[in-house]
Amino acid sequence: MDTTTMPPERLTAVLFDMDGTLLDSEKLWDVGLYDLAAHVGRTLDPATRARMIGMDQTESVALLHREWDLPLLDVPANTTWLIRRMHTIFAGGVVWQPGARELLAAVKAAGLTTALVTATGRDLVNVIIGTIGEQNFDVTICGDEVARNKPDPEPYLTAMTELGLRPAQCLAIEDSPTGVSSAVGAGLRVLGVPSEVPLASAERVTIVDSLTGIDVATLIEVHRGTLVA
Repeated sequence: MDTTTMPPERLTAVLFDMDGTLLDSEKLWDVGLYDLAAHVGRTLDPATRARMIGMDQTESVALLHREWDLPLLDVPANTTWLIRRMHTIFAGGVVWQPGARELLAAVKAAGLTTALVTATGRDLVNVIIGTIGEQNFDVTICGDEVARNKPDPEPYLTAMTELGLRPAQCLAIEDSPTGVSSAVGAGLRVLGVPSEVPLASAERVTIVDSLTGIDVATLIEVHRGTLVA
């Protein structure tokens, strides 16, 4: 059989990023990171902050230490400080990104498998998961549960392994260049919805302005590569 004429596999699973994709939480990370800068007597450059979108907390703090010429030996202590600060901030409530709640509900109602694939560590995810509903995900992969976090493909590869699915059966939804690189590297098609930083057009990546109005039929088109955004 000529495999070049085979139809694409049916969309079976949707793999969601969290910060900036499902939740408008990057602005809360801004608060914590600017507070960390004040804590160590430094100033956070907005350009540096933009580079951190999609990074996990340890990588972010290490980047700041290099920018601020602080000892890398202090990264663990300041990462712990940041996580504690974010616990307090997230406990105050996190809001959904426009259209995200409705899309997640539609995906679940359609009987599709779901995964949450986030660079954020498990401790902080446990604070936030009440907002998005742990029951909404068949698998949750956090940044501190993999050896190599985004932009490495390992988080998405791990999610697919746990789900028992292949890349051709899955679609990722991401908001950052770091996350998109991770998903594409894992062999996935990606629906990109930029939140804090722009996304560049690329092969296997379909970019939309918002999740508002995005439904399961649209996700199927993106997965097939037939959606013209």
